[in-house]
Amino acid sequence: MTGTGGKPPLTSTVKRTFTLFRKVTTLVAGTTLVAGCGLIPSVTDPGDQPITVMTWAPVKTGATNQPGMAAVAQAYARWINARGGLGGHQLKVLTCNDHNDNVGAAKCARRAVEQNAVAVVGSYSQYGRSFMSPLESAGIPYIGGYGVSEPEFTSPLSYPVNGGQAALLAGNGQQLAEECSRTVLVRPDTAAGDELVSLMNTGLALRHRPAATDLRAAEDATDYNDQAVEALTTASAVPDGKGCVVAALGERTNTFFDSFRRLRDAYPKVRTASVLGSIDQSVINRSGGARSAYEGAYVTGWYPATSDRRWDQMKKAISEKAFGDNRIDPADAGVQTTWIAYTVLRQVVEAIGDGEVTSDTVRRTLDKGLKVTTGGLTPPLRWDYDHMSAAGGYPRLVNARVTFQEVHDGRLVATRSSSVDVTKTLADAP
Repeated sequence: MTGTGGKPPLTSTVKRTFTLFRKVTTLVAGTTLVAGCGLIPSVTDPGDQPITVMTWAPVKTGATNQPGMAAVAQAYARWINARGGLGGHQLKVLTCNDHNDNVGAAKCARRAVEQNAVAVVGSYSQYGRSFMSPLESAGIPYIGGYGVSEPEFTSPLSYPVNGGQAALLAGNGQQLAEECSRTVLVRPDTAAGDELVSLMNTGLALRHRPAATDLRAAEDATDYNDQAVEALTTASAVPDGKGCVVAALGERTNTFFDSFRRLRDAYPKVRTASVLGSIDQSVINRSGGARSAYEGAYVTGWYPATSDRRWDQMKKAISEKAFGDNRIDPADAGVQTTWIAYTVLRQVVEAIGDGEVTSDTVRRTLDKGLKVTTGGLTPPLRWDYDHMSAAGGYPRLVNARVTFQEVHDGRLVATRSSSVDVTKTLADAP
């Protein structure tokens, strides 16, 4: 229908004009306008945007598994969001399974880039060379990794919260040097495992102990009978009776000690030892407590014993937001590391304040020397140039402190009142 002279009726023109005005007004108000080219993003307050991060770890593999790390990251998000979020922002945690291989690790890193994560937080992967390159290209910081790969202590975008496997093995060698005249190290036959030997030997050398006997073992074996026989034969042959067997096989350590326990009565007594991450309080409990093969074992860890009250807030958060999730064990070193890493992230966001939280602002805040405190679970952490490590091969190492513990009556207890700094030991390692 047309009006006079073939023109549209006035009412149609008015309707179209009013409709256009309403759409423009709606856009200015911050809603979404549907246009011919699709959706036009809404205008929103940057302070309303969630903070997206990622946590990855291997799950359901034939070797190393750390399901508790991703699970506690999600529990942390529920817990902190119930308290108003991080600096007023809701925390969104993405998780990824690296499948314990280099392809999976690279895929997780690329997904973090695609999802615009501002950081990767509290994660585990042996394949640092695979995941660090995509993160570096995108400028995404890696906060609080588990410490099992060399790039975690060399990349300028890595912000470790502990000394990693390096500090544990160097510290374990230092701990055993006081007690053992001969040490046998049973470790994974992997690239990461290869690095453990010289670290242990550097710790042993502090008291002029001989280098450890190196026994390689498949990290996914279901039986370690041959390694247990060789370890017991070697360690029990020392004339002074101070032979020691160290197993650092990750979650397969318990499998090794099953074989070891069945054989040990046939040999003279030897002392045993391990490191946090290979055994913890929950493993000891499941193995029989004071009657387990771990009774009397020396253990080197990164953090205070799980019974320490400094873990109370973490335990409370898990109880509130992950009650019944059997993937999360407060005694697990991976869970503890992830909690500490998110503690770092919270303080970074608070330091940014009203500014936009991006991978760039997170990184710059850390690089400027922000002092992060963790309630005594670690020493204060700072990653600016002035606080880099004196251990040449580990320039990003800012916390080289370890704890010496022993299994006594089925419980991990500290053998020293304070932690031990192994920076010099690491600096002396080849």
